[in-house]
Amino acid sequence: MKPVTVSTDVPQTPEQVYDFLDVMAHHERFTDHYLTDWRYDGPDRGIGARATVTAALGGTKTEVTIEVVEAEAPRRIVERNVSAAGRRAAHGTYTVEPLPTGGSRVAFTYAWERAPLADRLLAPVVRAVMRRANREVMRRLATELARHASRSGS
Repeated sequence: MKPVTVSTDVPQTPEQVYDFLDVMAHHERFTDHYLTDWRYDGPDRGIGARATVTAALGGTKTEVTIEVVEAEAPRRIVERNVSAAGRRAAHGTYTVEPLPTGGSRVAFTYAWERAPLADRLLAPVVRAVMRRANREVMRRLATELARHASRSGS
């Protein structure tokens, strides 16, 4: 299946965005519209940070394990996601690039490694649902970054 990419521009620097995204628990704040029941494991941040969540999309619920497998401060974080009893595996990659006028462009790409047959047969619908959910993630991420910056005085 083709990957899905969404992005948003925010006023925070790449370092501020990366520092926020690097903490796994922060992700709950901008994804809890479809990822719930967060349970954490491993370190709080960086490679090895893990969470198990319940994903509710397209009328179905499934348990997903999310683990940070690559981190390149302040530009890139790669998470490996496994769900559907191991039949679905994907990578979610956050990239953070500085904007010429200040601030950052944050992009998130969801790329499937393998998917159950139903996902593959309904690929256009599955991709549209993921794109819609992740556009909302980017909107909510921008809001949470602003809240975080105002709380930390950045």
